[in-house]
Amino acid sequence: MIYRSAEAHLETWINKSNRKPLVIRGARQVGKSTLVRQFAKKQKKTLIEINLERHLFLDDIFKTLDTDAALREIEALSGIPVSTPGAILFLDEIQSTPHALQLLRYLYEEKKELPVIAAGSLLEFTLADHSFSMPVGRIEYMHLGPMTFTEFLRAAEPALTRYVEEFSMTSSLPAAAHEKLKKAQRKYVFTGGMPEAVQAWCESGSLKDVGDVHRSISETYEDDFSKYAQSRQLVLMQRVFRTIPRIVGNKVKYSNISREHPSGKIKEILDLLSKAKICHRVHHSHCSGLPLNSDIKDTVYKLLFMDIGLMNHICGNDWTYLQSFPDRDLVNEGAIAEQFIGQHLLTAQKNSPSLHYWVRQARTANAEIDYVISHGPLIIPIEVKSGKSGSLKSLQQFVTKKNISLAVRFDLNPPGLQKTAHGISTENGIETAGFSLLSLPLYLVEALPKVLDEIREQAR
Repeated sequence: MIYRSAEAHLETWINKSNRKPLVIRGARQVGKSTLVRQFAKKQKKTLIEINLERHLFLDDIFKTLDTDAALREIEALSGIPVSTPGAILFLDEIQSTPHALQLLRYLYEEKKELPVIAAGSLLEFTLADHSFSMPVGRIEYMHLGPMTFTEFLRAAEPALTRYVEEFSMTSSLPAAAHEKLKKAQRKYVFTGGMPEAVQAWCESGSLKDVGDVHRSISETYEDDFSKYAQSRQLVLMQRVFRTIPRIVGNKVKYSNISREHPSGKIKEILDLLSKAKICHRVHHSHCSGLPLNSDIKDTVYKLLFMDIGLMNHICGNDWTYLQSFPDRDLVNEGAIAEQFIGQHLLTAQKNSPSLHYWVRQARTANAEIDYVISHGPLIIPIEVKSGKSGSLKSLQQFVTKKNISLAVRFDLNPPGLQKTAHGISTENGIETAGFSLLSLPLYLVEALPKVLDEIREQAR
């Protein structure tokens, strides 16, 4: 059984006094249905599961918004009374019967005692094809992404999990654990976080088997394109799907995706894939204040793919070849590291995940910060390095321009916190400015919020 940290979110939700129906959103095959089943089993609840993709006739009943009639049909299909103590109603593939989304409001208002979970992957497309909107204020959302590195460790190398979960800047990390975690993170880079791929790795230890899973998932996604794209869009959508993993970390230029199609058509496809959670836009923000999202430039963005394992599969990074040359860096090593960190920064946000970066283009002083996040009242710039060294010039420009006192760098080095100083040209000549640099190994990205809290607490 693969553990997902989102189970804790479900536990909090089900114990709320004013519990609303919960809609779990996320790309296909990230484990939404399995998560709900495992949660119900662990909580010893009776799960009334209805796969709406198999019962399309229910949409006509849901359309009436008659909760009693809807529940009678559900009881007849499942053979389980909804009044059963400890019952949870689970409406899977809810996008298949769009009026079920409307019905959630009335289940909340009229059947508060019944916990209701819905899961779907293409809800935005469903809403675009119908005149109604989501029942605002009557439902709660949770976003589920691929498995994180820590979840991968729990399944594949559980003895290492505690070094990530219990990490603190006040205690030292054993050198042996650091090396083992680097190797485990390298495995995760090629396995990725799709539950079926992780399961294949845990069962066989063969990345060939993992590759077979990735191939199957990729083909399934491409087969699904016909569900939310017109026939004339399919060829372009397939091209964009296979191009995104190759341009991760780069500012999007439509001509780099296709010179044969108008930029407006390419943007339209990216909009669709973004809605399907297959890719994520990382927008440039001027970072002049909080929230970062209020200061973005819509036309300047880069992309993340949905999963790092699928990204490497589509890029053709074959594990058999890599094992023959274990010390050889990949051509896209920097993009892989950036995808790893970005994927985890997004997954950490359970509601409406978004991510930003900062870029400055000047004749003599170009600079780019891979990611910028907010933590409480702080704006935190994040640099990602695939190796053990790298320039701090972009960080120096950013912290100087924005008057930032703390920055983060992810690389392959052991963790550390240091004061760094650099010269700044002013009207009075060269002046020295400094900031605190938190260095963390890539595998500790999930520990970042806790570490930032520690640093803020120590600074008080």
